[in-house]
Amino acid sequence: MSYRTKKLISNPEDVVTECIEGMVETYPGLQYLDGFPNIKVVLRADVSGSTYDKVAVISGGGSGHEPAHAGYVGEGMLTAAVCGDIFTSPPIDSILAAIRAVTGPMGCLLIVKNYTGDRLNFGLAAEEAKAEGYLVEMVIVGDDCALPPARGGVGRRGLAGTILVHKVAGAAAAAGLSLADVTAEAKHASEVVGTMGVAFSVCTLPGHFPSDRIGPGLMELGLGIHGEPGADVADLQPADVVVSHVLKQILSTETQYVPIRRGNRVVLMINGLGATTVMELMIASGKAVPQLQLEHGLAVDRVYTGVFMTSLDMAGFSISLMRADHIILQRLDAPTKAPSWPVGTEGDRPPAKIPVPLQPSRIETNEKTQLLSQPHELSEQGRVIEAAIEAAANALISSRDQLNEWDHKVGDGDCGTTMFRGATAVLEDMKKCYPLNDVARTINEIGTSIRRVMGGTSGILYEILCKAAYANLKGSPDVTSKHLAKALEAAIAAVSKYGGASSGHRTMLDALIPAAAALNEGLDAGDDPVTSFVLSAEAAWRGAELTKNMQAQAGRSSYVSAEILVSAPDPGAMAVATWYRAAALAVESKLRLIQIE
Repeated sequence: MSYRTKKLISNPEDVVTECIEGMVETYPGLQYLDGFPNIKVVLRADVSGSTYDKVAVISGGGSGHEPAHAGYVGEGMLTAAVCGDIFTSPPIDSILAAIRAVTGPMGCLLIVKNYTGDRLNFGLAAEEAKAEGYLVEMVIVGDDCALPPARGGVGRRGLAGTILVHKVAGAAAAAGLSLADVTAEAKHASEVVGTMGVAFSVCTLPGHFPSDRIGPGLMELGLGIHGEPGADVADLQPADVVVSHVLKQILSTETQYVPIRRGNRVVLMINGLGATTVMELMIASGKAVPQLQLEHGLAVDRVYTGVFMTSLDMAGFSISLMRADHIILQRLDAPTKAPSWPVGTEGDRPPAKIPVPLQPSRIETNEKTQLLSQPHELSEQGRVIEAAIEAAANALISSRDQLNEWDHKVGDGDCGTTMFRGATAVLEDMKKCYPLNDVARTINEIGTSIRRVMGGTSGILYEILCKAAYANLKGSPDVTSKHLAKALEAAIAAVSKYGGASSGHRTMLDALIPAAAALNEGLDAGDDPVTSFVLSAEAAWRGAELTKNMQAQAGRSSYVSAEILVSAPDPGAMAVATWYRAAALAVESKLRLIQIE
């Protein structure tokens, strides 16, 4: 069998699986879950979630960046790493499996690079784990200093500086700190680190032709770790000139990417991107240290030179600078058995794999054993919920073509089709298994239905919406209108947190946020809850229509010109307004009929 590039592989589809198999055989302190290869989780061989008495630190992302992330699993660093396919965020089920496998009563911290897929998948997994009773926090790392400050909620990309954050968090956890304190140290570390990369060739995915995007005698400045084009292309320069340019960009006082000023102490990381020789990396280190000292007036306390976060076989390197203080240096110097820090491992070889936890360890017993099914007799509340779900789903089904038409103008044209799939699945599942007399669990099951059929960003966002609402409502014996209003606020906060958008960014939130505000205003004023719900639906509709005049700052529409955007409202916001208004009117109608009965 021949491939388009010469690679030591068997099948391009199996490279991640086979890489992990080799890793756990090489390092006896690592093992993987027995759901492999579908669940690609590498974890410490000496940790069991049921007995682990420290904060678990979990990271991960797409593969192709080896030794990141699995190479940093070990005592004193990561407790587990979740591996996606090449340059692809790992699935939610794998992230949940990792949380369940290693998280004890102290909880766990998720460290996530700032890419939309990672934010959403890890965010949804965090919400599901919280609903199961786990203590979970998340820190997002965006250390890219190459591009201008991002517009809206997208933010800076996560690059090799993430590895330094792993080390700080892992050492803090190993020292026995609480989840709040480990999270605080990791967040602080993420805020004082900056990175910029330089490439001399583009990476080649297994089984693909190499790219000639960077021509002979040229280099690309500020590219991403997935081979994304950089900020600029320039003639190849000597090492000292290239290093000088990168350092000046990271330390620029105009952009203020990182809070490093003359007189500060810093940590320096020179990272190879995959095909750069050790000799070249050492040359870069040798040029960087005196420049930092003499030109920028910085004290270089630690230098790490090697291969930390690659981009497959890309020729190039990145420089990371972290402002150092006593605590950060203490954490970086703390012992670790993570094989790629680099520190060797020792000890007896345990089994290479352990079973995947089949169910949460701390979810209530009655919820473990109770099978979901529609109740034989619906309560008044159950009948209202049934009517609302049915009306909302049918409204989306009827709106498929209109939503697609709007999305063809400002997106990729499938918003209506995606909503149609989700609405159809919800209607089918409601007939079979929704516990309609239980509001919280019904909302949770809607999220499960959506996960099964709705792909892309919208599917994840809607599931986050449902799971966060469920987590907020869970445990409320009698769900009231005010409970639902608070659950809606919690769901909106979760979507904003993990999706990176907020009001005015031309997203689904521009319908949800006005709706929540109007609902709370009515309830606080003592108005009838149903009337407040209907009025909030009108606020959602007005908010969605106003998106036509907004400049998109998140999602695919952020790449579309303002002239095109004014031709259509945001399809995601209009979808929200459609189902929300249909549900509100159905609740009003159903309650009127019940009163007549």
